[in-house]
Amino acid sequence: MPRRTVTLLLCLMIALPAQAVPAVSQAVMTPYTEQKVVFDFYFDEPEKINTALYWVRSLINPLMEEPYGMAPEFLDIKIVVHGTEIVTLARKNYARYRDAVERMRYYASLGVKFKLCALAAHDYNYDTGDFYDFVDVVPSAMTELAHWQLHGYALITPQVLEKKHALEDIR
Repeated sequence: MPRRTVTLLLCLMIALPAQAVPAVSQAVMTPYTEQKVVFDFYFDEPEKINTALYWVRSLINPLMEEPYGMAPEFLDIKIVVHGTEIVTLARKNYARYRDAVERMRYYASLGVKFKLCALAAHDYNYDTGDFYDFVDVVPSAMTELAHWQLHGYALITPQVLEKKHALEDIR
Protein backbone atom coordinates (compact mmCIF):
# COMPACT_ATOMS: atom_id res chain seq x y z
CA MET A 1 0.00 0.00 0.00
CA PRO A 2 1.44 3.41 -0.90
CA ARG A 3 2.72 5.52 1.99
CA ARG A 4 0.31 8.34 1.19
CA THR A 5 -2.71 5.97 1.47
CA VAL A 6 -1.51 4.62 4.82
CA THR A 7 -1.07 8.15 6.15
CA LEU A 8 -4.57 9.11 4.98
CA LEU A 9 -6.12 6.04 6.63
CA LEU A 10 -4.35 6.77 9.92
CA CYS A 11 -5.53 10.38 9.86
CA LEU A 12 -9.12 9.25 9.25
CA MET A 13 -8.98 6.75 12.10
CA ILE A 14 -7.72 9.41 14.50
CA ALA A 15 -10.20 12.04 13.29
CA LEU A 16 -13.30 9.84 13.52
CA PRO A 17 -14.69 9.54 17.05
CA ALA A 18 -15.04 6.03 18.39
CA GLN A 19 -18.66 4.91 18.50
CA ALA A 20 -19.91 2.86 21.40
CA VAL A 21 -21.44 -0.38 20.16
CA PRO A 22 -24.10 -1.89 22.42
CA ALA A 23 -23.29 -5.40 23.54
CA VAL A 24 -26.88 -6.56 22.88
CA SER A 25 -29.88 -5.45 20.89
CA GLN A 26 -32.42 -3.14 22.45
CA ALA A 27 -36.19 -2.82 22.24
CA VAL A 28 -37.41 0.28 20.44
CA MET A 29 -40.94 1.52 20.94
CA THR A 30 -41.91 3.01 17.58
CA PRO A 31 -44.54 5.72 18.11
CA TYR A 32 -47.33 3.96 16.17
CA THR A 33 -50.49 5.87 15.33
CA GLU A 34 -53.88 4.91 13.95
CA GLN A 35 -53.63 2.33 11.18
CA LYS A 36 -55.30 2.22 7.76
CA VAL A 37 -54.47 -1.11 6.12
CA VAL A 38 -55.86 -3.21 3.28
CA PHE A 39 -54.78 -6.85 3.15
CA ASP A 40 -54.68 -8.68 -0.19
CA PHE A 41 -55.64 -12.34 0.33
CA TYR A 42 -55.03 -14.42 -2.80
CA PHE A 43 -53.83 -17.95 -2.11
CA ASP A 44 -53.42 -21.14 -4.09
CA GLU A 45 -54.73 -23.30 -1.22
CA PRO A 46 -57.75 -22.47 0.97
CA GLU A 47 -55.94 -23.56 4.15
CA LYS A 48 -53.36 -20.80 3.69
CA ILE A 49 -55.94 -18.35 5.01
CA ASN A 50 -55.10 -19.63 8.50
CA THR A 51 -51.50 -18.44 8.21
CA ALA A 52 -52.58 -15.16 6.59
CA LEU A 53 -54.89 -14.46 9.52
CA TYR A 54 -51.79 -14.51 11.76
CA TRP A 55 -50.58 -11.50 9.75
CA VAL A 56 -53.77 -9.70 10.78
CA ARG A 57 -53.18 -10.73 14.40
CA SER A 58 -49.59 -9.46 14.15
CA LEU A 59 -50.93 -6.04 13.21
CA ILE A 60 -53.80 -5.84 15.67
CA ASN A 61 -52.47 -7.38 18.88
CA PRO A 62 -49.38 -5.19 19.45
CA LEU A 63 -51.43 -2.05 18.83
CA MET A 64 -54.22 -3.06 21.22
CA GLU A 65 -51.76 -4.07 23.96
CA GLU A 66 -49.71 -1.71 26.12
CA PRO A 67 -47.93 0.62 25.67
CA TYR A 68 -50.13 1.58 22.70
CA GLY A 69 -53.50 0.50 24.08
CA MET A 70 -55.40 1.45 20.93
CA ALA A 71 -59.09 0.69 20.84
CA PRO A 72 -60.19 -1.41 17.83
CA GLU A 73 -62.09 1.55 16.36
CA PHE A 74 -58.73 3.24 15.72
CA LEU A 75 -57.65 0.34 13.51
CA ASP A 76 -59.20 0.66 10.05
CA ILE A 77 -58.53 -2.71 8.42
CA LYS A 78 -59.93 -4.21 5.22
CA ILE A 79 -59.25 -7.71 3.91
CA VAL A 80 -59.86 -8.31 0.20
CA VAL A 81 -60.39 -12.03 -0.53
CA HIS A 82 -60.14 -13.34 -4.09
CA GLY A 83 -58.19 -16.61 -4.24
CA THR A 84 -59.08 -20.20 -3.49
CA GLU A 85 -59.63 -19.16 0.12
CA ILE A 86 -63.05 -17.77 -0.81
CA VAL A 87 -64.39 -21.28 -0.15
CA THR A 88 -63.66 -20.73 3.55
CA LEU A 89 -66.24 -17.94 3.55
CA ALA A 90 -69.02 -20.00 1.95
CA ARG A 91 -71.52 -20.92 4.65
CA LYS A 92 -71.91 -24.45 3.28
CA ASN A 93 -68.23 -25.16 4.10
CA TYR A 94 -68.43 -24.20 7.79
CA ALA A 95 -67.63 -27.67 9.16
CA ARG A 96 -64.44 -27.88 7.10
CA TYR A 97 -63.15 -24.35 7.83
CA ARG A 98 -64.75 -23.67 11.23
CA ASP A 99 -61.53 -22.47 12.95
CA ALA A 100 -60.73 -19.96 10.20
CA VAL A 101 -64.34 -18.75 10.08
CA GLU A 102 -64.47 -18.17 13.82
CA ARG A 103 -61.19 -16.26 13.75
CA MET A 104 -62.54 -14.09 10.91
CA ARG A 105 -65.80 -13.58 12.81
CA TYR A 106 -63.75 -12.45 15.84
CA TYR A 107 -61.76 -9.97 13.72
CA ALA A 108 -65.01 -8.73 12.19
CA SER A 109 -66.29 -8.08 15.74
CA LEU A 110 -63.23 -5.83 16.20
CA GLY A 111 -64.17 -3.86 13.09
CA VAL A 112 -62.13 -5.63 10.40
CA LYS A 113 -64.05 -5.52 7.10
CA PHE A 114 -63.96 -8.58 4.85
CA LYS A 115 -64.41 -7.80 1.14
CA LEU A 116 -64.93 -10.71 -1.25
CA CYS A 117 -64.50 -10.40 -5.03
CA ALA A 118 -67.74 -10.98 -6.95
CA LEU A 119 -65.77 -12.04 -10.03
CA ALA A 120 -64.01 -14.79 -8.06
CA ALA A 121 -67.29 -15.80 -6.42
CA HIS A 122 -68.82 -16.18 -9.88
CA ASP A 123 -65.88 -18.37 -10.95
CA TYR A 124 -66.68 -20.68 -8.01
CA ASN A 125 -70.43 -20.61 -8.81
CA TYR A 126 -71.27 -18.76 -5.59
CA ASP A 127 -73.98 -16.15 -5.19
CA THR A 128 -73.84 -13.20 -2.81
CA GLY A 129 -76.12 -14.99 -0.33
CA ASP A 130 -73.74 -17.94 -0.02
CA PHE A 131 -71.41 -16.05 2.33
CA TYR A 132 -71.45 -15.06 6.00
CA ASP A 133 -73.07 -11.85 7.19
CA PHE A 134 -69.67 -10.29 8.02
CA VAL A 135 -68.62 -10.49 4.34
CA ASP A 136 -69.23 -7.73 1.80
CA VAL A 137 -69.24 -8.89 -1.81
CA VAL A 138 -67.55 -6.20 -3.93
CA PRO A 139 -67.49 -5.94 -7.75
CA SER A 140 -63.78 -6.71 -8.19
CA ALA A 141 -60.78 -7.39 -5.95
CA MET A 142 -58.48 -5.33 -8.16
CA THR A 143 -60.68 -2.24 -8.13
CA GLU A 144 -61.27 -2.67 -4.40
CA LEU A 145 -57.54 -2.83 -3.67
CA ALA A 146 -56.89 0.21 -5.85
CA HIS A 147 -59.76 2.10 -4.22
CA TRP A 148 -58.45 1.68 -0.68
CA GLN A 149 -54.86 2.44 -1.66
CA LEU A 150 -56.03 5.65 -3.31
CA HIS A 151 -57.63 6.53 0.04
CA GLY A 152 -54.32 6.21 1.87
CA TYR A 153 -54.46 2.61 3.06
CA ALA A 154 -51.21 0.67 3.32
CA LEU A 155 -51.24 -2.54 1.25
CA ILE A 156 -50.12 -5.74 2.96
CA THR A 157 -49.90 -8.93 0.90
CA PRO A 158 -49.20 -11.90 3.18
CA GLN A 159 -46.56 -14.29 1.92
CA VAL A 160 -47.61 -17.76 3.01
CA LEU A 161 -44.64 -20.08 2.71
CA GLU A 162 -44.31 -23.73 3.56
CA LYS A 163 -42.07 -24.46 6.52
CA LYS A 164 -39.17 -26.74 5.67
CA HIS A 165 -37.52 -26.74 9.09
CA ALA A 166 -38.70 -26.96 12.67
CA LEU A 167 -37.71 -23.92 14.73
CA GLU A 168 -35.77 -26.16 17.09
CA ASP A 169 -33.62 -27.33 14.17
CA ILE A 170 -32.60 -23.89 12.91
CA ARG A 171 -32.30 -21.75 16.04
